Amino acid sequence: MSKLDNSPIRIKSFQFACEVVIFCDTLKENKDFELASQLLRSGTSIGANTREAQRGFSKKDFKFKFSIALKEADETMFWLEILEATGRKVPNELKNKCEELIRILVSINKNS
Repeated sequence: MSKLDNSPIRIKSFQFACEVVIFCDTLKENKDFELASQLLRSGTSIGANTREAQRGFSKKDFKFKFSIALKEADETMFWLEILEATGRKVPNELKNKCEELIRILVSINKNS
């Protein structure tokens, strides 16, 4: 296991992506296919871009990938808010974890 595998942002974004996948399965069971698709794409993209950032070839590449991860986290929060505003039950823990990722990513982007 490499040092990158133990990175808190990498672990949190991976766990969050797994929870998004499971939640999207529930949305699909309720025929919310389009919303599930949007949320699945953005919610899993956070972790994918975080992983890419940590394998970046330059500081510029590192910062660019983390800025994309932040944008995807913000988009994910948008979809969670849309779901909630239209009467779907969104787990509070999922929203809280998304907010935490946003805070961490903002900090990484400010400090890199």
